[in-house]
Amino acid sequence: MTAVASHLGGEGRHPILFPRRRMVALYAAMGGFLGLIGPFGSYLNDGGPAVRVAFWIATSLLSCITFDLLRMLAPRAPALPHWLTVLIAVMLANLPLSVAIHAAASLMWPNLASIGWLQWYGQSLLASTPYLAVHAFLWASRRPSRTQSIPLRLGRDVLCLQMEDHYVRVHGRDGSRLVHASLGRATAELKGVEGMQVHRSWWVARDAVESVIEDNRNMRLRLRNGLEAPVGRTRIAALRAGGWL
Repeated sequence: MTAVASHLGGEGRHPILFPRRRMVALYAAMGGFLGLIGPFGSYLNDGGPAVRVAFWIATSLLSCITFDLLRMLAPRAPALPHWLTVLIAVMLANLPLSVAIHAAASLMWPNLASIGWLQWYGQSLLASTPYLAVHAFLWASRRPSRTQSIPLRLGRDVLCLQMEDHYVRVHGRDGSRLVHASLGRATAELKGVEGMQVHRSWWVARDAVESVIEDNRNMRLRLRNGLEAPVGRTRIAALRAGGWL
């Protein structure tokens, strides 16, 4: 009985659908709605609507945190179709979520302890449906047209490239756009533009760098458009050798 969905893909500094504060608000709102209608017989639980709504909101936010952690591992996973990535994420995330939320619910309502884990896991998958529907709609509405991907025609005014799921966000002097390509393919299009891949998810043009920011063991490049590109630790030596740092 958990509310789960995936937000693998999107905008901003991280590859999520939209900023975290809006995602948290969405999960909390859906959790509140499920708490009001009381699916899977939860409307019969003791404590009344207030307790039920609080429980569903808490489980929704726990799901949000779980999927955000899973999202951070997504770039390390093999390239898969987006729908398959989402499906696998939902099935995997529901395994620990079902165990944790079943334990919490059993403490609050001891009569629920008799519900088997497999049944609970199935209810968790069903509860994911509205979240997946919202995610699929938002992702489809943001998906670039096929004409954007072939050819890329990136031009020479590119400041940096930022990998987002199976897409690359091209940041230029006049804004940014999303293209359907791998980071390797996008950088190959930039012949004659001096730059370097500074992170597994970022490529930066040399003349776009304004300054270097060092924060303890972390390093970032501040760019002319205000963005800050993270520098991978394995890339520092190459940047120093190239005179970037």
